[in-house]
Amino acid sequence: MTRLHPLTDLDPARFDRPDLLKQLNVASRRLAELKGVAASMPNQGILIGTLALQEAKDSSEIENIVTTHDELFRDADLADAPESAAAKEVARCRQALGVGFGAVRDTGLLTNNHILDIQATLEKNRAGFRVLPGTALKRDDGETVYTPPQNPDDIVELMRDLERFINEDAPFDADPLVKMALAHHQFESIHPFYDGNGRTGRIINVLYLVKQGLLDSPVLYLSRHIVRTKAEYYRLLQDVRERDAWEDWVCYMLVAVERTAQDGIATIQAIKAQLLDYKHRIRAKHHFYSQDLINNLFSHPYTRIEFIERDLGVSRVTATRYLDKLAEDGFLFKRKIGRANYYVNPPLYRILAGEAPPDMTL
Repeated sequence: MTRLHPLTDLDPARFDRPDLLKQLNVASRRLAELKGVAASMPNQGILIGTLALQEAKDSSEIENIVTTHDELFRDADLADAPESAAAKEVARCRQALGVGFGAVRDTGLLTNNHILDIQATLEKNRAGFRVLPGTALKRDDGETVYTPPQNPDDIVELMRDLERFINEDAPFDADPLVKMALAHHQFESIHPFYDGNGRTGRIINVLYLVKQGLLDSPVLYLSRHIVRTKAEYYRLLQDVRERDAWEDWVCYMLVAVERTAQDGIATIQAIKAQLLDYKHRIRAKHHFYSQDLINNLFSHPYTRIEFIERDLGVSRVTATRYLDKLAEDGFLFKRKIGRANYYVNPPLYRILAGEAPPDMTL
């Protein structure tokens, strides 16, 4: 079992290597651009709701919890539980992100109590930090590759150290993006929970950037990059434990920030363009146009009659009439699934999923 030490035992100067500083500069510029593009959206809630869906899907996929975009978009905003276990897990991931974002926004901190709340939302239990031995990380063939701390007191103390590292700047003088990379590795190595460590750790990443003021809202989602480079991600995690290869790990995370920010910029710009197009065309064609209606259509890839009732404060009959008229005019695509009617926003679906909605050719 590798003995973990507080991150403040590391020398910050080792991350002043020229190649790391160059990558840090690129990643920081892309992140600042993402922050600016996100701020240009008329309604930040649209981004938080829609992009969080994609992050939840990708983060869950890393843990081999796989659901389709169609299934996720249909079920994510329903009050009743989604039909599939996978979709339910993904929906919880988005809920957990919301819980964490609310805590960071309200307190300006990211504490262990917040992390416990995030994990409890993911797993729907309050088991807390591990107190029983036996946790080990294994390969697909069953061979143990890493054994995290087993003593409950060690876990608590390491998490206290990590909490200080996250919330106090003075003890470790390094750029926040470097600190995010180090904190992510430390959290995954402590592996403090029985379940949900990976998804919790990836939520912590973006919340730390919000806490540091590098983002106004949680719109940088590293999970898609990690999905695409999963073998490299796990190899580099292990290389730190076995070879003290912190620099390679930090470089990987900085590249992830750069590429993910670049993807995020393109996604937000595409959503904004489609939102403005719908706004102008619906306003020109329909007397029932309102900004609340546009916000609804771009907050839910699949909207429903009850969502319009709630958001616009209209009757069910009126909500149905609005949606059916928008479907008739090609703004929405009406799908009947079971006994329920869903109204799909095809451009938004295509932006988020990279493909057309089922049963429809765009």
